[in-house]
Amino acid sequence: MAYKFSDIRLDKGMYSVPGKGFSALLEELDPSEAYRGTPLEGLDAYQRQLKRFGIKVRGAGSDNVEKFFHTTESAVLFPEYVSRSVRQGIEESNVLPHIVATTTNIDGLDYRAVSSEPDGERDALTHVAEGAMIPQTEIRAKEKLITLHKRGRMLVASYEAIRFQRLELFSVMLRQIGSNIAKMHLADAVDVLINGDGNDNAAEKVTGVTLSYDALVDLWGKFEPYTLNTMLASPDVMLSLLKLDEMQSPMAGLNFAGSGDAGSPLGAKLIRTSALPEDTLIGLDRGYALEMVRSGGVSVEYDRLIDRQLERAAITSTAGFAKIYAGAAVVMETV
Repeated sequence: MAYKFSDIRLDKGMYSVPGKGFSALLEELDPSEAYRGTPLEGLDAYQRQLKRFGIKVRGAGSDNVEKFFHTTESAVLFPEYVSRSVRQGIEESNVLPHIVATTTNIDGLDYRAVSSEPDGERDALTHVAEGAMIPQTEIRAKEKLITLHKRGRMLVASYEAIRFQRLELFSVMLRQIGSNIAKMHLADAVDVLINGDGNDNAAEKVTGVTLSYDALVDLWGKFEPYTLNTMLASPDVMLSLLKLDEMQSPMAGLNFAGSGDAGSPLGAKLIRTSALPEDTLIGLDRGYALEMVRSGGVSVEYDRLIDRQLERAAITSTAGFAKIYAGAAVVMETV
């Protein structure tokens, strides 16, 4: 049986099609739907191209980096391999899905978020008498644009230095780049949670607190009408939390010793991160606190990579964060 993927002509211009990534364009030219019931079912269009050129990127028997550059067409696949490996590293280290309520993808760099902040009785669930006016909830655009930051790493290596390296090992290094990018985005998210997005919506701060179970209960009590379901803790606060008597019950100890799961104080998911300043804990309702705004995905300098000019090839990801409801996050500074 003749497969369509073998007839696709690959060129570097496929990376610069407006509004489409390389994989999306390949999928359009060679839909995966057509491979149902065939030995290639389960592979996406990019993976079929790897198979076309006999490039194995995973496992102990993975090929060398130079396998991508045996032909001018197979070299076109290299930037997408780099991008996918970096994205895998981002996903493996990514805390953001645990604190972001929604993600908005945009094409440009300018984004104006909207707000709908509850305001006492105006938004209360009051009884509406016959003929009376129904209470309103006003949604309006925020005054200031959301700031997006480009975060990334420069891949510095000569082709001669990496050409004989196994792709499995090279993938590990690329995943580490992705992990670093994820940490930088998390630092941006934490900054917005604490200080707001520039629209006068910084989080409430509780300062001078001695960390205790009573202090956690007081924090929990500040979340009406929201729910405290996530806690971000700096490493030192995390250690102090684990030493609380209430966290050292037999069941909590078994969970931590057996799985590394630090438990769930008051039902909240507990996440340790060095993105927080020392002596700081953030409680939040992950369903209402934060919006992630992303401009494109992982970007690589495909011209340099295809032409083997790896000496300084940038790998970047551009994103920003907007507060949805300021009251859905509270910062605790301990002593």
